[in-house]
Amino acid sequence: MTRPHLVLTRRWPASVEAELALRYDVELNEDDQPMDAPALRSAMQRADALCPTVTDNIDADVIGVGEPGARLIASFGVGFNHIDLEAAVEQGVAVTNTPDVLTDCTADLTIALMLMCARRAGEGERELRAGRWAGWRPTHLTGTRVTGKTLGIIGMGRIGQAVARRAVHGFGMRLLCYNRSPVAPEVLEAFDARQVSDVDQVLASADFVSLHCPANEDTHHLIDARGLALMPDHAHLVNTARGNVVDEAALSQALRDGAIRGAGLDVYEREPYLHEGLLALDNVVLLPHLGSATIESRTAMGMRVLHNLDAFFAGEALPDGVVG
Repeated sequence: MTRPHLVLTRRWPASVEAELALRYDVELNEDDQPMDAPALRSAMQRADALCPTVTDNIDADVIGVGEPGARLIASFGVGFNHIDLEAAVEQGVAVTNTPDVLTDCTADLTIALMLMCARRAGEGERELRAGRWAGWRPTHLTGTRVTGKTLGIIGMGRIGQAVARRAVHGFGMRLLCYNRSPVAPEVLEAFDARQVSDVDQVLASADFVSLHCPANEDTHHLIDARGLALMPDHAHLVNTARGNVVDEAALSQALRDGAIRGAGLDVYEREPYLHEGLLALDNVVLLPHLGSATIESRTAMGMRVLHNLDAFFAGEALPDGVVG
């Protein structure tokens, strides 16, 4: 019996690739370079299941390749805004993702970014490596204390709550949150948190704002010039959600003008490209999309894809079905 053919658009953890190879005919992207649109269309055409990542643009042209073609898009990642779900429905292509398994690691990185931008750690390391450090002095690189400050969380899903747990119980922070639906009373009580009715209240009241909302039409440039102007000039913005939630040009201007004190970013509007204004600023910490980048999380994500593949080819319900 012929084994289903999988096409992986990027290299995955070796242990996951080995496990996939035991059950499927696996085609790897050996040089691990991003696939362009023609390459993705070709992969969709020859695969029984396409296994992309969140940086692949799986649009209607890729999905609508016709017969034969992959009937499952088993994506490696939580987000699915890189996939045209309407086209998938129209073409009868199932779509899965990998929720749950990266929550803690993304929350850890959020706290790391918060601390780095508050304590100017990136600036300090660059100064030290460049040989410019002249020794300790009372006014050198003074930053902002995190303990006891007000954290505003926009998006109180799994990751938002994991960040809240670390911030409240670890740093004694006060918590404000905005969520598009009511947060369970027991969750608010656990963090002594106050849910507000709009994003503006969070921006205007928090010392630190952390973004954990999905990317969609409603959240595109949710944080724009108007919103940034509402933030106190001592505030910091952290984004580990999706890049297009923030207007990078507006953020660059706000940081340059001192309208806010700092920012920590792990995601960007046009990855892997950054707004050039951000690169010139010292008061922003820039990380290359490391939210889930631990051996444990990336392996668990790959195994989650494997479970979805197994279910699909066995004709069973998809554990993490987004479409289909």
